[in-house]
Amino acid sequence: MKTTLNLGKKIRMERILDRKTRRTIIIPMDHGMTIGTVRGIENIAEMVDKVALGGANAVLMHSGMVDMGHREHGTKDIGLIVHLSGATTLAPDPNRKVIVCSVERSLKLGADACSIHINVGADTEPEMLRDAHMIVESCREWGVPLLAMMYPRGKKVESEHDPTNVNIAARAGAELGADIVKTNYTGDIDSFADIVKGANVPVIIAGGPKMDTTHDLLQMVSDSIQAGGSGVAFGRNVFQAEDPTKIVSAIAKIVHGDWSVEEVEKEYKF
Repeated sequence: MKTTLNLGKKIRMERILDRKTRRTIIIPMDHGMTIGTVRGIENIAEMVDKVALGGANAVLMHSGMVDMGHREHGTKDIGLIVHLSGATTLAPDPNRKVIVCSVERSLKLGADACSIHINVGADTEPEMLRDAHMIVESCREWGVPLLAMMYPRGKKVESEHDPTNVNIAARAGAELGADIVKTNYTGDIDSFADIVKGANVPVIIAGGPKMDTTHDLLQMVSDSIQAGGSGVAFGRNVFQAEDPTKIVSAIAKIVHGDWSVEEVEKEYKF
């Protein structure tokens, strides 16, 4: 018989992953911890409204921003993921992410899920893995879904998009016990399909720096879905877009509607 806490995780997961498609569109807004005020999320409340209207499933932010930007002024409900990891670009080692919030604190803020960031291959990988174990155990205790941002970064990593490196990072997230893994897209459907298959948990792609064209962005979304991916976690490519609501709506047609890039571009006149 399933426990109440397992039921709690199931209920919370339904606020992150669409019940029908089992896919998601997450908009991270945690960049301020790392690089300071970022264009597009100076006013988080306004941006949460815009992406919610576009059909995003959830937003992701640090605990201190929740009071300023979630549900307080929203015109449409949207899932909340509280990010538990942090580091600034001024740190001696920016790749070292430390725990800056607890699962319990996140629940008090109304979080539907938590997230952590691990740079696989960094000098401080052992410490980040150890911290992740503690967070995984706490999430299990409280029935909270965990999103693990798993990026290959370090001295041995020549390319953060290399399939071998991404495979190690993604599988490590699953091995830790994450419910969803976020990682880099490898650049082609076949190699990413192998990574998705091997992870055994939903894998979503990061957007990274703002892309040059909307076509390139939509094509990456489409390719990742064709590979078996479970959606996207796009920050700057959404909140720095000319019309964030429109770009989220367009992405949703691919992620949740299985539209082709051509159909989306014709409908939205990109």
